[in-house]
Amino acid sequence: MKASDVMTTKVATVTPDHSVRHAAKIMLENHVSGLPVVDDGGRLIGIVTEGDLLRRSELGLATVASPSRSPEEQARAYVKAHAWNVSGVMSDKLVTVDEDMDLAQIATLMEENNIKRVPVTRDGGLIGIVSRADLLRALASAKLDGTARGDEAIRRSILARLDENTGLAGMNISVTVSDGLVHLWGNVESEDCRIAARVVAESVRGVKGVIGHFTEAE
Repeated sequence: MKASDVMTTKVATVTPDHSVRHAAKIMLENHVSGLPVVDDGGRLIGIVTEGDLLRRSELGLATVASPSRSPEEQARAYVKAHAWNVSGVMSDKLVTVDEDMDLAQIATLMEENNIKRVPVTRDGGLIGIVSRADLLRALASAKLDGTARGDEAIRRSILARLDENTGLAGMNISVTVSDGLVHLWGNVESEDCRIAARVVAESVRGVKGVIGHFTEAE
């Protein structure tokens, strides 16, 4: 699945000239924790999140001088706390995706950048947004594995998947299947690897249960 398959296209936005209070109201009204910031031409120029609004002077939080901060860092913190408009608090360091990026790449971007949403752009213009909730909905609606039924088909599928970026390559895990019940055999060196082998088997359609007969590698 791609970004275009799950993205929200009706996106609440603000402009850099909107007030911080207006941005907060829009977040509350739309039940979102972040808003893309667009210019008059609809081009994406930034994003403002609830995190950007936490250390505000309106909340009684003062900007405290710190010897560990440079003058520039102190100045930026002051602006974040006191600027009345969105341009003063938004982040212009954007992580964006195009509509054809697959969901696995998007999930990796979110994890690596510790963000909850990514704007989807086309030629610099905002066309949608993908949030963690959109990824969860895709997960919940994902189709079951299409593996053919039957013990031998299950066994072949498990063996093929054991070497797919599981950390189990070269461990020579043996697999037998009887009436959907999977037995795993072999010398497996850690509990994490034993759990991974079990998860591989459990992910195959038609598996009714998994029994591990592992011994630790010497």
